[in-house]
Amino acid sequence: MAILTLFLVGCAGEDSTGYKERPVEELYNGAMTAMENGDNLPAALMFDEVERQHPYSVWATKAQLMSAYAYYRQAKYDEAIIGLDRFIQLHPGHKDVAYAYYLKSLCYYEQISDVGRDQKMTDFALKTMEELVTRFPESSYSRDAKLKIDLTRDHLAGKEMEIGRYYLNRKQPLAAVNRFRNVVENYQTTSHVPEALHRLTESYLALGVTSEAQASAAVLGFNFPGSKWYEDSYQLLAGSNLAPQRDEKSWLDRVFGKRS
Repeated sequence: MAILTLFLVGCAGEDSTGYKERPVEELYNGAMTAMENGDNLPAALMFDEVERQHPYSVWATKAQLMSAYAYYRQAKYDEAIIGLDRFIQLHPGHKDVAYAYYLKSLCYYEQISDVGRDQKMTDFALKTMEELVTRFPESSYSRDAKLKIDLTRDHLAGKEMEIGRYYLNRKQPLAAVNRFRNVVENYQTTSHVPEALHRLTESYLALGVTSEAQASAAVLGFNFPGSKWYEDSYQLLAGSNLAPQRDEKSWLDRVFGKRS
């Protein structure tokens, strides 16, 4: 804050006597020093000043990205995202544009909340990381993004599961089916699929659609034979004198194909 105060006082002094341009190296190096000392917000403002005073300098482009990074370190995610979007728009061919996409995805990723809350940031993080991987598949940032994509998709599937369970507990099995089906169809690589298949068995039984209940249990047993969810589904069907059975007319058969 002391650095920021001196910087603002200096600017105020200049405004009272007329505009005075500071050397670009002085501004940039001062911003770097501030950030190294952990003064991220003052650093971001000084990086912004580099671009304001020297918009056509090569330092201005670097300062745009460093400003966004400083805002990110300060957890000023909205400011960082605005800066990164501007950098990407102005410099689409820059050597650091992949990093800009990566940093933008981190701004969203670090705002992901638990599954009990709105998942807007999770959606934004996933879309940004997928764009990064699509545009720059060989980038080192893309390799890390791929790992985070898996975690993000698992999180979104977890949200669908929570909503599905809520509907099931409220005796609304049709609404629950839609949520569990979404997990099975669109999040097959996540850890939630075995439970989703079991919950489908439970929901279809509640609806009286026994063929789909048997089909979901059959898919569960074939793909996750040692799962406790399969044991629960098997017992649930047995209680109605039913057994898991594949149904070639079921949407589940189309989704899992020969695997079921």
